[in-house]
Amino acid sequence: MLSRLSAAAVAVGALPFVVSCGGGDRDGEDSCDVERTELEAGAVTFAVTNEGSSTTEVYVYGEDEGEFTRVVAEVENIGPGISRDLETDLAAGSYEIACKPGQTGDGIRTPISVTGEGSAGESEEAGYDREIELSTDGATISGLDGGATIGERIEFALTNEADGVRILELKDPEGSVAGEVEVEPGATGEVVIDLETAGTWQVVVEGEGLDDLVAELPVS
Repeated sequence: MLSRLSAAAVAVGALPFVVSCGGGDRDGEDSCDVERTELEAGAVTFAVTNEGSSTTEVYVYGEDEGEFTRVVAEVENIGPGISRDLETDLAAGSYEIACKPGQTGDGIRTPISVTGEGSAGESEEAGYDREIELSTDGATISGLDGGATIGERIEFALTNEADGVRILELKDPEGSVAGEVEVEPGATGEVVIDLETAGTWQVVVEGEGLDDLVAELPVS
């Protein structure tokens, strides 16, 4: 089933522009059409409305070694008929906007260019290299396959399928807590971690009165 998403964006020094994701043509292919592909550097707010029939998400990707893989900003879990704001701060450069109907895959991408002298300290600080999607049913942790590279900045996203609140905690090789997030039942929580130390990190899921669930993440 096709998904359609539209977004109006207001940027510093620029007129509003619209992004439409989905819709499709007569052959049934989804699309990500951007009304304007050039805007001024600085703060920008994408006012996103999901006009489709499935939950979707929108990402802004920056360039990293010739590929658009660095997540600058995102807004997730946009249900049908729901509106969400995606706020970020973009420096001059090239980016891609990705609409992801069903919240899977690389998304439907449209390149945009940003010019000017605006700052982007917040967006670069908030961005990350990739996402690791985890889930727990209260008895196990799933989704942690393989390892990571020292220096990576990763968003760990935990979907809580258990019947109570869970806390996702990341511990460095010394056992210190690098970050944590509390996740309600049926919700997804995210925490961004800089993997600055080589060794075995621990991904821990805690629940009040329950034994901790622990998975190892080798970083080298």
